[in-house]
Amino acid sequence: MGVIKVENIRVFAYHGCLPEETKIGSDYRVDLKVNTDLQKSSTTDDLKDTVDYVFLNHVVKEEMAIASKLLETVARRILDRIFIEDKLVTKASISVSKLNPPIGGDVERVTIKMTEKRKK
Repeated sequence: MGVIKVENIRVFAYHGCLPEETKIGSDYRVDLKVNTDLQKSSTTDDLKDTVDYVFLNHVVKEEMAIASKLLETVARRILDRIFIEDKLVTKASISVSKLNPPIGGDVERVTIKMTEKRKK
């Protein structure tokens, strides 16, 4: 087994429950970790035998571009797509952070984290 991480994906998006959040947008950070078997790819040196981190980054950016009220909804869409589109992923964890959230205080970020295992 092994782990592939794509960390600190920076995205500008329009998520939030407040009307101004969906108009002016915010900066976000996404961290993604997937579990997969890296034994075959470590010997074949072939991209088709592993999870392509370019694919993971692409899914994050596409799903972050779809406005949602909740970060949980965005994270769920990203996880669902990863499991549907890449059968090599056995487990995935995602953290989605809103930087400088408008919550009436000096807060660097708010973060939600979700973890999912492939259903057999």
